[in-house]
Amino acid sequence: MAITAKDVQELRKSTGAGMMDAKKALTDADGDFEAAVQILREKGLAKAAKSVDRDNSEGLVAVASGPDGAALVHLKSETDFAAKSDDFRKLVDELAGLVLEQGPEAVSEKSAEIEDVKVTLKENIDFGTVARFEAADGAEIDAYLHGGGRSGVLIEATGVSPEVLHEVAMHVAFAKPVFLTRDEVPADEVEKERAALLEITKNEGKPEAAWPKIVEGRLNSWYGERVLLEQGLFGDKETVKAKIGDGTITRFVFAQVGG
Repeated sequence: MAITAKDVQELRKSTGAGMMDAKKALTDADGDFEAAVQILREKGLAKAAKSVDRDNSEGLVAVASGPDGAALVHLKSETDFAAKSDDFRKLVDELAGLVLEQGPEAVSEKSAEIEDVKVTLKENIDFGTVARFEAADGAEIDAYLHGGGRSGVLIEATGVSPEVLHEVAMHVAFAKPVFLTRDEVPADEVEKERAALLEITKNEGKPEAAWPKIVEGRLNSWYGERVLLEQGLFGDKETVKAKIGDGTITRFVFAQVGG
């Protein structure tokens, strides 16, 4: 079957392949467009396999919300240019909607589309955080997207108004906590920090009798940098715990590009 310049152009447009690669694929496929796409995909996948160790600290976060829950998907790429492409953004949004409907494992249904984007963009594309919150009885869920997809938050609480919960979700994107409560911080990390703070305090020449109090004060500040409930809301004196009053934050997920 004769291969025309128009055929090659259409294949290039569809796959992002180079002109010679597209022409060879069409020739090998005897002009069968779909077979040529598959040939290029397979060649692209071979290249993608070689790229898995390349840094993919760029990407995009998407969230989706419904009456009974919310979902978050972080898809990683090597460059900001790739993350801003229409195909990439559309794929991340579709993945978030799919996770909302079916759960995190549903992303496997989009494996072919993900491989197509890998081929087109020629980048190491992979998942970061993928999460879905299904609201428990009486619980409130907020999904917040910051910076056009640079970071995203899912947070669940009971006894907290939607307005306050949204404010806390915005704070999470601002302060980037790692834990909800200090009980979640690994004990070995706490002891390592406590020992370091003790040495710092000793080297400052503080009176030995004051060491325990000084160390505990500094350890509380260290917790405040990592633990959501102990952080000052947007850096102010009022803590998140104080802001929610008698309410309870049950869980949160935070994802960010480069994180």
